[in-house]
Amino acid sequence: MDKKINSIYFSATDTTKKIVSEIAKKISENMDDEITTNNIDFTLPEARKEPVSFTKEDVVIIGVPVYAGRVPNVLLKYLNTIVGNGAFAIPVVVYGNRSYDDALIELKDLLELNGFKVIAGGAFIGEHSFSKILAKNRPDEKDMAIVSDFANRIYTKLTTQDEIQSIAVKGNQPYRKHYMPKDRAGNPTDIRKVTPKTNRNCMDCKLCVKVCPMGSIDERDVSRLNGICIKCGACIKKCPTHAKYYDDVNYLRHKHELEIDCAQRRAPEIFI
Repeated sequence: MDKKINSIYFSATDTTKKIVSEIAKKISENMDDEITTNNIDFTLPEARKEPVSFTKEDVVIIGVPVYAGRVPNVLLKYLNTIVGNGAFAIPVVVYGNRSYDDALIELKDLLELNGFKVIAGGAFIGEHSFSKILAKNRPDEKDMAIVSDFANRIYTKLTTQDEIQSIAVKGNQPYRKHYMPKDRAGNPTDIRKVTPKTNRNCMDCKLCVKVCPMGSIDERDVSRLNGICIKCGACIKKCPTHAKYYDDVNYLRHKHELEIDCAQRRAPEIFI
C-alpha cells in the first residue's frame, strides 16, 4: 500500500507523544513495502506557526490532551490550519483518568471539517497533568498493549477494505460545557488564571522556559510569566530540582479531589 504514515501531536509531558508515536510506528512496521513516515510535534509555539497540509496518500494519527473534557481551546486556531485534502485520520485524545467527555468527538468533527476522512479513533489515559499519583506512569504496559492492537486493527482496515469506512465515536452534539471544579461550598471555581510558583530549589537552568508550550516563562526571570499558564504540568514535572509548584487553595483542593474520586483505573476506548 502506497501510503505515508504521519504522527502529529501536542504533548507537554510526553504521554500523548508516546501513544501517537507508537500507533504510527506499529502501522509502519506492518507495511510490507518501504513506507514513508513523518513526525510533527506542535507542542512548542514555534511549531504552531507553520500551516500543515496532507493529501489522499496520507494516513494521519493526530493526538491532543483533554483539558476540562474538551480539545484545549489554545490549540483550536492551529488545528484549524491543518488541511486534510482527503487524507485518512485517526484522532487520539489522552486524559488523566477522569473523563474525556466530548474531546474525541470534537477532534473528529474538527478533522472532518478540515477535509479528513476519520477511519478510527481512540481515548487513552495518561498521568494527569495536575498530579504525580493520578494515573501514575500511564500509559503503562497494559495501555501500550491496547495501543499496539489498535494499530494492528487500523492496518487491517487500511489493507482489507476496498472502500474504507468512516467511524462514529462517543460524545455529545452540541458539546457539553467545559468541566469546571467546585469550591468547598459547591460553587464553580475558575482556576484558569492560577500560575506556578518557584521555590529556592531553582538553579536557573532554564529548562522550564524551553518546555513551556505557551512560551510564557520569562527567560530572564523564570519565576515570572509573560503569558498564560494552561496547567499542562511540563514545568513542574520536568524540573530537575522540583522548583515549580502551585499553592492556590482551589487548585490544590481540586487536585486532591481528583486523586481521590478518580483513583479507579479507567481503560482506553477505541473506535474502528
